[in-house]
Amino acid sequence: MTPIAVTIAGSDSGGGAGIQADLKTFSALGVYGASVVTALTAQNTLGVQGIHDVPPDFVARQMASVFDDLAVGAVKIGMLSQAPVIAAVAEGLARHAPAVPVVLDPVMVATSGDRLLADSAVAALRLQLIPRAQLITPNLPEAAVLLGEAVAADEEAMLAQGRRLLALGPGAVLMKGGHGSGAESTDLLVGPGEAVLRLTGPRLPTRNTHGTGCTLSAAIAAGLARGLSLPEAAGAAKAYLSAALAAADRLSIGRGHGPVHHFHAAW
Repeated sequence: MTPIAVTIAGSDSGGGAGIQADLKTFSALGVYGASVVTALTAQNTLGVQGIHDVPPDFVARQMASVFDDLAVGAVKIGMLSQAPVIAAVAEGLARHAPAVPVVLDPVMVATSGDRLLADSAVAALRLQLIPRAQLITPNLPEAAVLLGEAVAADEEAMLAQGRRLLALGPGAVLMKGGHGSGAESTDLLVGPGEAVLRLTGPRLPTRNTHGTGCTLSAAIAAGLARGLSLPEAAGAAKAYLSAALAAADRLSIGRGHGPVHHFHAAW
């Protein structure tokens, strides 16, 4: 059977993040991608110039269309923007995909620094979707916002915050260390009990980092759709993103933070 994953996220008109990055990632990793668009952004490598939210009832209609027809093996959730859309997605998952693994990337701020999640929606995300997810993938600033704490300054603090996020109900937490410092970028996959998997890659000197969070979470969802275990999927996704970052400067896209090279293995 063809592995299928669906991304529930916002559209990036510049093509580097959001729905576009997720579908490129799925395709690069041998997974058929479907999509549910939650918001339209006027966006490029320089920033976000505008956001148009999709009405919650139409988000629900897209979800029904996808899940009624396609044998979805994994769900990736990205930008949701507003609390009513979060509620629609949570209800749609409960109705159509109660047993499908969900990877939730709690997107709050774009690489450019533009805010993508309303302050009023943070509580809805915490209460309605985080407990539903098999995995959440916050970067360090996002983890801090979800917990109402300062940004983790070292690996020990990352682990402690990961365990506090785990108490909110997800199956596991991937604390992403890309916003940290040092020669290596270390992510921590925090599971139940004392389970911790340390995923390390080189910190690469490129400004072309647009869509890294979207790409990593989509790659994990692709692995789950292909039948990998969560640790296997996370490890494979880390390797894929590292290679896409290493090849990013082969592209010349825009005047700001360009995208990673999703198809580095092909061209």
